[in-house]
Amino acid sequence: MLNAEKVVPTTCPYCGVGCNLELHVRDEFIYKVTSPFDSVVNHGNLCVKGRFGYDFIYNKERVTVPLIRKQPQTPGQRTQAFDRSAWREVSWDEALDYTADRLVEIYQRDGSKAMAVYCCAKATNEDNYLLQKFFRAVFRTNNVDHCTRLCHAASVVALQMAIGSAAMSNTAAEVSDCDVFILTGSNPTENHPIIALQMKAAVQKHGAKLIVVDPRRIEMVNYATLYLPIRPGSDVPVFSAMAHVIFKENLYNRQFIEERTENFEAFATSMEKFTPEFAEQISGVDRGLIIEAARMYATAHNGAIFWALGIPESTHGTANALSLINLALLTGHVGRKGTGLNPLRGQNNVQGASDSGAMPWHYPGYQAVDNEENARRWEEAWHIEPGGLNRQRGLTTTEILAAVHPGGVRALYIMGENPMMSEPNLNHTRKKMQELEFLVAQDLFINESGAFADVFLPAASWAEKEGTFTNTDRRVQRVRQVIPPRGQSRPDWEIICDLAKRVERRLNRPNSAYWDYHHPAEILEEMGRYVPDYAGIRYDRIEKVGLQTPVPTPDHPGTPYLYGERFPRGRAKFHPLEYIPNAEMPDEEYPLILSTGRVLEHWHGGTLTRHSWMDDLFPEALMDIHPADAARLGIHDGSPVRVTSRRGSIVLRAKVTTKTNIGVVFIPFHFREAAANLLTTDALDPQAKIPEYKAAVVRVTPASEEELTAVFESQPRGRY
Repeated sequence: MLNAEKVVPTTCPYCGVGCNLELHVRDEFIYKVTSPFDSVVNHGNLCVKGRFGYDFIYNKERVTVPLIRKQPQTPGQRTQAFDRSAWREVSWDEALDYTADRLVEIYQRDGSKAMAVYCCAKATNEDNYLLQKFFRAVFRTNNVDHCTRLCHAASVVALQMAIGSAAMSNTAAEVSDCDVFILTGSNPTENHPIIALQMKAAVQKHGAKLIVVDPRRIEMVNYATLYLPIRPGSDVPVFSAMAHVIFKENLYNRQFIEERTENFEAFATSMEKFTPEFAEQISGVDRGLIIEAARMYATAHNGAIFWALGIPESTHGTANALSLINLALLTGHVGRKGTGLNPLRGQNNVQGASDSGAMPWHYPGYQAVDNEENARRWEEAWHIEPGGLNRQRGLTTTEILAAVHPGGVRALYIMGENPMMSEPNLNHTRKKMQELEFLVAQDLFINESGAFADVFLPAASWAEKEGTFTNTDRRVQRVRQVIPPRGQSRPDWEIICDLAKRVERRLNRPNSAYWDYHHPAEILEEMGRYVPDYAGIRYDRIEKVGLQTPVPTPDHPGTPYLYGERFPRGRAKFHPLEYIPNAEMPDEEYPLILSTGRVLEHWHGGTLTRHSWMDDLFPEALMDIHPADAARLGIHDGSPVRVTSRRGSIVLRAKVTTKTNIGVVFIPFHFREAAANLLTTDALDPQAKIPEYKAAVVRVTPASEEELTAVFESQPRGRY
């Protein structure tokens, strides 16, 4: 006899929109997903991943028992092992004792500089808070980061520089209150589908005017009043030219500038050279379009800017983001409902993981690690002796791998991330993964990175544990356990606590009792005692509807939009800018610019969606190429092609489409068989340390069906 059905509310585990879900369960099996129509986030709407992409939970390839490699790995000789026969199943005690012994051995021999950890934007706030606490409090290292470094790090740095805060300033649904909004470096219909619905409604139902600035003719162009087809890497000239026009035509908000900003004169001087004619020469965008866009945005009553990874993923990503911030400050389009600076977060909890301290330069709440007062505060919070915490900034994700060598990083702990898909220049990444002395993977599946590990710790999925996610609107929402963990898998926070106790006992530290949490609610409360923005958030307050940070007190209603009265740094600061070309520019050998990104059906490195029936909807990588480029190269729709950069080469099928502009090709980064990041450059933005994913130069040549078949035979997992 079937058990009675239960319906459990929770939050979607995919993109940063944070849609509210209802999981329908019978006999501990999720058989349907719906969404409540009264949801303040998504009003009952769901994308294909949110509604159908949960079956990865039951995939036969999922690991639900702890594993240790049968053959010990030697630095420099480390190999990938996807085949379960290369591993032996062990008890949790053996797995955690083995992990603790190896980590302590390396720490006692080489010190804190040898230790590093990747936290996870897919995990909960509580998971991330504990993992960064573990490595900071126990191993005394700030080599702590997660995938924000590979997506919005430049946005975070720029917003901190200009405003003193790193979060999205407004609620995405406020787009309906806009007169004009700019969408740049973002493809929301595929990456944030529910926000795309809100944007379309703003245009069609509320009369908003949309300006799209993008090197691809994305679907939102169909709803735009203006489309500026920009060349990759020319964002600063285009947005600074808009500022130039606003200056020359006296369209700027004098009162706002005088009352709430600083460094205006230096900024104004730097904009003189950014004429529309100069921007046209660099970007390929008609000067008339730039002038019209500037007038439209400046004269709006409520103007907003939305951007995603096309802005920060650049060697000048910080400058790109600053060019947008300068525009908002120049016009006063910030600090009110329906305005603002809105970086759309890509993963379900990248905002929360950042808030929780999963970054090398900041404790939780963006408190700088090299500030003495901050360090003392966290020493008191974590019961550490005065001076015990490391005062030096840690390494970023890309820097961690670059530092893998004798005398550098020797042990790496990866929770839910997949650097062997997400890092740039993957051939170099592979070499560094092979050189590690000890690698721990804590995940659901043995992905491309976990296959290098010495020990695998099976984690519970989002539907098998309690916690919270913080969405792109800064809304903290509940994640609820719906079914028991599969097999012997355990919630991440429990694994971390158990391991931390074992490590501290081996180090003869007295703090083991401080890892005795009984429920994630206790972890969030601890974080809130030291992070003012989370001080008023408790589980009982977010049972039905989440709260938007800052929530400074237990009775505070949350903050839908920021900076209404003041900026965190006092006065917002304008920043003068210069045009700096991409790290690579097209030439005769590599004449095309490669841009990378997501598709609707897949997500991030593919660990979840390629274990789902989503993989049936989009089973292989495709390269978008404009018909003019295809004709010139003798390439037809669906034919195999080889794409080559200075770092590597891949074979995949071509998709001939006007979605991409002449001179630009696009490849999604979800597919191991044609990993786009084999091609991308590891050149970094000097301020944010983010790689340039959006502008590698490549050449494209026809390939044969035999070459494509050979790729799939050598990488047979495909859908795993």
